[in-house]
Amino acid sequence: MLYLLPYSSPLRRYFMRSFVADPNRFVLDCRGTPLDCRPGQPFGAQVMGILNVTPDSFSDGGQFVDIDAALQHAEQMLEEGAALIDIGGESTRPRGATYGAGAEAVAEEEEKQRVLPVIEAVLQRFPDALLSIDTYKPAVAQAALDAGVHMINDITGLRLYPEMAKVAAHGNVPLVVMHSLGRPGDLPQEHTYTDVVDDVKAALEKALATAEAAGVKHLISDPGFGFGKTPSENLRLLNEVDTLLDLHRPVLVGISRKSTIGTVLGSTDEPLPVAERLFGTLGATSAAVLRGATLVRTHDVRPTVELLRVLGATLTSTSNSPSR
Repeated sequence: MLYLLPYSSPLRRYFMRSFVADPNRFVLDCRGTPLDCRPGQPFGAQVMGILNVTPDSFSDGGQFVDIDAALQHAEQMLEEGAALIDIGGESTRPRGATYGAGAEAVAEEEEKQRVLPVIEAVLQRFPDALLSIDTYKPAVAQAALDAGVHMINDITGLRLYPEMAKVAAHGNVPLVVMHSLGRPGDLPQEHTYTDVVDDVKAALEKALATAEAAGVKHLISDPGFGFGKTPSENLRLLNEVDTLLDLHRPVLVGISRKSTIGTVLGSTDEPLPVAERLFGTLGATSAAVLRGATLVRTHDVRPTVELLRVLGATLTSTSNSPSR
């Protein structure tokens, strides 16, 4: 689908290098179901719907801890066009004036008790659904794989538990490695980067190499917007997402309702409330996808799917228009 990208775009040049290296790296094998994550598709990008079964997530904490509520939300996201659903049982809500007390760490067994019944219920009701488990704990990931999930999303990028890569390799599922700092239960983490883009890229490259050495075949990189970065650093990463395509793997972005959106639309002292960040999120999503991201993690599936379809159709029209 390279022809969908304008010939003069930096994205096309990045993607051509990646595609020539190994085109199969951009089509993920989710336990026998392919997920096409090549840039330049007419659907814009694949959408990962968020299903938090937590009492304390920053945006939707407590809304879907009941199995019936979780099932209803999963059904809604699938009907709205989610390619897969990311199920998480531990919040990473930061502490501070905006969200109050930070999220507390969750023990393995409690996290399993939160996510496993939901995974089983969703797959029983929707056997063709693709599910991802949002966890950094290998034991939780293994239990979720045994329950039938198709992908692992590790927000620590293998820093805390490198053995997560072996879990993904043995399960033969794709693995998302995200850039972050410190422990998830101790947010926010402040850090001074030499160069935020170069530093994030180097950390992701290291995580990908660790996963590859363990035998993981399908990998996704995530720059980790909002995790140990200032709003200006998040915006710069967003503007230079295409540099991550040098790693020859699909790029996932998780910018849905994040505080940087609230800061841009409001101010540092008075960010726009979480419930009012949809349009800002969609604007940031457009920028990320135009720069090569092909997986978008979001709370708002339908608006995101519709945005991406129009974006993809526009790129298709531009690429196929006759010369003047």
